[in-house]
Amino acid sequence: MGILSKLVDGNKREVKRLGKIADKVIALEDDMAILTDDEIKQKTKSFQEELQQIDDIKKQNNKLDEILPEAFALVREASKRVFNMTPYKVQIMGGIAIHHGDIAEMRTGEGKTLTATMPTYLNALTGRGVHVITVNEYLSSVQSEEMAELYNFLGLTVGLNLHSLNTVGKREAYAQDITYSTNNELGFDYLRDNMVNYKEDRVMRPLNFAIIDEVDSILIDEARTPLIISGEAEKSTSLYTQANVFAKMLKAEEDYNYDVQTRNIQLTEQGIDKAERMFKIDNLYDLKYVDIIHHINIALRANYTMQRDVDYMVSEGEILIVDQFTGRTMPGRRFSEGLHQAIEAKEGVKIQNESKTMASITFQNYFRMYRKLAGMTGTAKTEEEEFRNIYNMTVTQIPTNRPVQRVDRSDLIYISQKGKFDAVVEDVIEKHRKGQPVLLGTVAVETSEYISELLKKRGIRHSVLNAKNHEKEAEIVSGAGQKGAVTIATNMAGRGTDIKLGEGVEELGGLAVIGTERHESRRIDDQLRGRSGRQGDKGDSRFYLSLQDDLMVRFGSERMQSMMNRLGMDDSTPIESKMVTRAVESAQKRVEGNNFDARKRILEYDEVLRKQREIMYEERNKIIDEPESSELVIEMIKSALDRTISYFVNEDEDNPDYEPLIHYVEDVFLHEGDLKVDDLNGKDREDITAFIWDKIEQGYEKQKALLGEQMPEFERMILLRTIDNHWTSHIDTMDQLRQGIHLRSYGQQNPLRDYQNEGHQLFDNMMQSIEEEVSKFILKSIVSVDDDVQREKTKELEGQHLSANDGKEKVKAKPIVKKDEVGRNDPCPCGSGKKYKNCHGK
Repeated sequence: MGILSKLVDGNKREVKRLGKIADKVIALEDDMAILTDDEIKQKTKSFQEELQQIDDIKKQNNKLDEILPEAFALVREASKRVFNMTPYKVQIMGGIAIHHGDIAEMRTGEGKTLTATMPTYLNALTGRGVHVITVNEYLSSVQSEEMAELYNFLGLTVGLNLHSLNTVGKREAYAQDITYSTNNELGFDYLRDNMVNYKEDRVMRPLNFAIIDEVDSILIDEARTPLIISGEAEKSTSLYTQANVFAKMLKAEEDYNYDVQTRNIQLTEQGIDKAERMFKIDNLYDLKYVDIIHHINIALRANYTMQRDVDYMVSEGEILIVDQFTGRTMPGRRFSEGLHQAIEAKEGVKIQNESKTMASITFQNYFRMYRKLAGMTGTAKTEEEEFRNIYNMTVTQIPTNRPVQRVDRSDLIYISQKGKFDAVVEDVIEKHRKGQPVLLGTVAVETSEYISELLKKRGIRHSVLNAKNHEKEAEIVSGAGQKGAVTIATNMAGRGTDIKLGEGVEELGGLAVIGTERHESRRIDDQLRGRSGRQGDKGDSRFYLSLQDDLMVRFGSERMQSMMNRLGMDDSTPIESKMVTRAVESAQKRVEGNNFDARKRILEYDEVLRKQREIMYEERNKIIDEPESSELVIEMIKSALDRTISYFVNEDEDNPDYEPLIHYVEDVFLHEGDLKVDDLNGKDREDITAFIWDKIEQGYEKQKALLGEQMPEFERMILLRTIDNHWTSHIDTMDQLRQGIHLRSYGQQNPLRDYQNEGHQLFDNMMQSIEEEVSKFILKSIVSVDDDVQREKTKELEGQHLSANDGKEKVKAKPIVKKDEVGRNDPCPCGSGKKYKNCHGK
């Protein structure tokens, strides 16, 4: 309790401090009121000039703190003139917390959008750009359109970054003082920017300051899914269909066991026998059948743990993932590790090709790259530890402008789901009769449709808002507070939309929120409750639960069930008890703890890739930004040569055999016949290196003379292409290593440590391969240049034909032009030994 009171006091102290600064802002109200519209714009200009003369970021930050009261007061005045709305003191306090790089926890209806305008304006004055991030494009569009009026009035520019924009449109959006975007689009733009070949094709500026609306949804809920840019990999195998047919034949508990709490599913001995008969193999767990085991496991998951209209939806022959936190579908996103294909097989839709990871990043690592990060939400305190540990942000609970009048009633718990839903319908009918608006919250699309059917049977008119009709979201939500309105909604209604009460509703008790199930995250429940009782309005909320609900089944409803049976309670009699509510909350805390561990684990594994990603992207950017890369090329050739000499030359041998060294050097650095045994005999390692390096230099100078002005472009193209090919293969290898590494724990090994060690080894090997391939292409390519070569942005040195030819018939690693007669499964004509589809046929 002592620690708890200290935390509460800490928040009180912070609120008091913010209140004092807010008073300074309010004190300037009269000074701002006498300014003309032009004088307000002029003020912005003078702030900008003053700040943009300061190069040092630390000094610039100090200056921002200094001008904060005046800048905030200016935004308040502008808001009064443009929207006829003046931010309250609590909104100013929230704005100050955001400016300091923290999270402002503000209740629903407290005006977070207006709160964000003050720190957004202040930080945009530096000219480094401010990103305002929302959970979906609909909110980005609405907010940017509304707020652009205010920012334009103040003399700032606003951009909107949408998925549909082309490169030019995106670059223009990012170039504005303030840019509205979704988190997904920002992450993908960052990855794409690090895949371009020319600096003019980049769209983003360096990451400066981000303000995240609904920060808990983006940084916590979505942090379990990394962003991945994929390319097409191998064709999908028929194994998905076979494994699906097999999974559908199985019987629960006889052929497989399913653990509800961990959601773990595995074959029994009988199931293994069936699998061996079905796939005509002698031992399912033989190493050569690892592919079959993988397909069986994901087919089991697809059929018995993934539910249609809960985890995913089928729309126009396509599987769409349903976000369990928002209830929205996520077009373009796919389950990984073949699970998406397994669900496609289950639902009988076309099985899409498997994909190969080309670039990926987690939200944690993307957002930690911003110089300053802040956010706002109605529910963040329960996750404060994670915000502090991972993002270095503290949560400040801002008081409400008016006291909350909503009544939060205890949960009612029933034995079965049928009893629960019957009670919910009776409650809705009773409230509907007197005209009180009702918002029914459900966890899944399936539940919302079931309750809708029950209400139709009783003749109650209502609206349904779920992932199937999200286009009408704004219209449905805006009418949810009218007299007699009944609205059924998945978690979508809990985000970024305001429900205003209609005439006469206040007297009837305000908006009634009914939750039909507890979500595994307490924050989602709090958001649903928070739709009612905004800005001091009346309202009430209650959750109806049953012992058959997912959360209750997973976390020990047996004791409660036996107690209810002993007391002779039936379906029509619920338990209403604080003890039950506390038990549910403790179950939610356990799930939240598990989810935190899962996110932490993802971050620990991604940390290995983060360091490697930074090295590769920094190298790429250097190549793109600098006019020539000859220094880097020479460095790579020297490194590759040193490694070659160290490997082949042993000074302790009396009669060294130089033939292997000569073959290798001629293969990578020189042409055949350039190096003879007599050239090396009697020399020590240092002399051998100097002799070969001299020959390499001559060859390099010859290439430069031949190519003339085209040499820098030639080197740049070779470097980028080689780095990209090896890096995408490396990411895919790391992805595959990551998928199976957890099995090491069965052998008493630490999977994370093994992943780190092997990841570093793979990275070192990749860097060595890049150096060797660059050396080979730069020194041994025969380049024929057309007279009228014009550089085209999207093509690699059009008009130049490369071949790594050493003067004989033998040709190695030759980039080729795709021809129709080469079959996808034929050996690649470049001589790499790979199939054409895996090499130049990609």
